[in-house]
Amino acid sequence: MKEFIQLLPKAELHLHIEGSLEPELMFKLAERNRVEIPYGTVADVKEAYKFTNLQSFLDIYYAGASVLINKDDFYDLTYEYILKCVEDNVIHTEIFFDPQTHTHRGVAFDVVISGIKEALDDAKEKFGITSNIIMCFLRHLSQEDAFKTLEQSLPYKDIIIGVGLDSSELGNPPKKFEDVYNKAREEGFRLVAHAGEEGDVSYIETALDLLNIERIDHGVQAIHSQSLMQRLKDEQIPLTVCPNSNIELKVFETYKDHNIKYLLDYGLNVTVNSDDPAYFKGYMNKNFLNLYEHLDLSKDDIVTLVKNSFRSSFISDELKESYIQRVDDYIESR
Repeated sequence: MKEFIQLLPKAELHLHIEGSLEPELMFKLAERNRVEIPYGTVADVKEAYKFTNLQSFLDIYYAGASVLINKDDFYDLTYEYILKCVEDNVIHTEIFFDPQTHTHRGVAFDVVISGIKEALDDAKEKFGITSNIIMCFLRHLSQEDAFKTLEQSLPYKDIIIGVGLDSSELGNPPKKFEDVYNKAREEGFRLVAHAGEEGDVSYIETALDLLNIERIDHGVQAIHSQSLMQRLKDEQIPLTVCPNSNIELKVFETYKDHNIKYLLDYGLNVTVNSDDPAYFKGYMNKNFLNLYEHLDLSKDDIVTLVKNSFRSSFISDELKESYIQRVDDYIESR
């Protein structure tokens, strides 16, 4: 089964590009840009990657991002992630980036997006990997700040397919960003948002009802509402679940406690993703292998999760069908 999972064509829908910053690259960029970081060795960084909750992770995440300054840094960051996609047979990826993390440090929006885009273009040319870019608003900042970021993104509407909402969930409910989401919808962006990772059921419901999102990033707290579970099943609203992340941030204590198998068996449109893989001990294959080993997922379960990802992506129906056919062809060849 390990080989089956490794070679299975996959799509990833919940990946923060800043969260793929491996310690080795962090040190390389710190040296290149003469940025001081609070770690002496790669081992020190890895030792710091022990989290108790979302906020403890975010504190380190933002510190790591300080080494990203020039276009080449964002190119290298993105290209390193693409090489992981090749390794894990991820053939389509939808990448989040957090412009405010960088513009607030004086890094121009164009520097960030151009470095990411160039690496993704090379990924398509060299490896045939397709991609979309989703810009996230930082929810611990104001809606006014989000509006400024949205304005900065408008010249890049041909590059950025959608907007999302991430960072500290508790205390920053979806309603805080209702107006900027309305504006983003008017501008033609696809809409997603983190909801129901640490926040309760109301965060998911208001993200759906007030922000009118098409995909829920995380969403594992939906299990606490029978009516919401039924709605998610009936409407087949995708959940981009991130198993390793949920364990590392103590959303669930152990893999045995994770509810993804229950959500899947209930009939929800669940997908598997790596979130911030450099910080959470694994990219796509590691997430799938952990689920298989700890939750007794069947081969059919794994195939369903993979097909859900392609169906829930922001690509054309024709390309979705093509990718799902590749999955079927792979299964038939085994």
